[in-house]
Amino acid sequence: MAEVAALRRQLKIKNGVCKRLWKEHKSYQTEEVQQRIKVDKFKAVGAEDWDIKNGTRMLEESQKMVKDTANRLGVALQELRELIVTAEKIPDMGNSEELVQAQAIFEEVST
Repeated sequence: MAEVAALRRQLKIKNGVCKRLWKEHKSYQTEEVQQRIKVDKFKAVGAEDWDIKNGTRMLEESQKMVKDTANRLGVALQELRELIVTAEKIPDMGNSEELVQAQAIFEEVST
């Protein structure tokens, strides 16, 4: 029984991790688009070199963070998937709330 409780707890934790990383990833993608628009605007208007360089640097940072969050999200999703597979094999888990939520988050994030 302790195994089931520990598995439920792990599902809840990984569920939260995936949700947070998914939101973070989407946020950085939005930031990247905004920075790209800003840099293009600076170039079109003929802004000072400093503004263009600073905007480009900010854009590069956003791109790095998009890649970083994508990698971390991939790892978290893999761990969540492994927990889901393990939980589905345990009869006591059935359709527990944690398992159902984990499956829903996995489906939402992995699409």
